[in-house]
Amino acid sequence: MSGGNAKSTGAAGRYANALFELAREAKATDAVEADLKAFAAILEGNDALSTALSSPTHDAEQKTGVLNAIADKADFHKLTRNAFAVAARNGRAGELGELADAFAAMADAERGVSQADVRSADKLSAKDIEALSASLKRALGRDVEIRTEVDPELLGGLIVQVGSRMFDSSLRTKLEGLRNAMKEA
Repeated sequence: MSGGNAKSTGAAGRYANALFELAREAKATDAVEADLKAFAAILEGNDALSTALSSPTHDAEQKTGVLNAIADKADFHKLTRNAFAVAARNGRAGELGELADAFAAMADAERGVSQADVRSADKLSAKDIEALSASLKRALGRDVEIRTEVDPELLGGLIVQVGSRMFDSSLRTKLEGLRNAMKEA
């Protein structure tokens, strides 16, 4: 899940910060963000690619070749291509998914938007998502983009995470609390 932090830590965060500054200077933030989102979607759907990029058995040249092929096919911006090459040369190709998340969080912060990850027991309707978005906007004072995930183990209610803040109104958590209270009584 992505957070709403504008600054990220770790190598992926440092790479994302550098790429974000370069993209901003080149007025290419939207293009690079779109590239990284597309790449993250490719990674998410391809465990073999993720494993290969993280594996020490493949050298930097091989990883750079794979990343260049993906960038060529998807027609990625020059800055995105360069970031991929630098990451591969420096042994960080396996962290490109994290770089994409960190970059997206920075772009969101620059636009004044927060990301909210919402888990619910059942699929939320468009009306429910709209109402939740409005409530979060009032609470946070900024626009909120909502990503949803269905988790039947929650039984009911929601778990909403915005950055490092979590709001848990799930039935599972309430039942666990009640069970613990009964044990102590």
